[in-house]
Amino acid sequence: MSELLEYAVTCEVRDRCLCLHLQRVGRVVARMFDEALRPLDLTNGQFSILNALNRPKPPRLTELARFLGMDHSTMTAAVKPLERRGLMMLKADTEDRRGRLASLTGAGHELLVKAVPIWRVTHDRLDELAGENISLGALNKVSGLIA
Repeated sequence: MSELLEYAVTCEVRDRCLCLHLQRVGRVVARMFDEALRPLDLTNGQFSILNALNRPKPPRLTELARFLGMDHSTMTAAVKPLERRGLMMLKADTEDRRGRLASLTGAGHELLVKAVPIWRVTHDRLDELAGENISLGALNKVSGLIA
């Protein structure tokens, strides 16, 4: 029979594990934004993708995945519903035929224009709830996405 882990260790992980706490907070925050964006039939993840595409030059899909902290296959699956809705499009990269460039369509821009005010109101509410306790700089440092 294997040795049992002491309950004190479970309490230590519960009280100390940054991964656990970030996952819990991430789920709560994701639900807040999902609920707020629901009238536009958008999830917080889809909003993030559309927002990340709002740039002067279309990024490669692999660059977009890296920016959003996703693996390539997850990114590919995530953009399919946005493509089907006509909110974004993928085209072959003329510099590297293996790559694909992602860009917003006109409908994607229009939806993003409607979504940003909803995002702002929701984010302001989150800022009020969190107060000074959340530091984007600290989160970015942990995630390795220091801009």
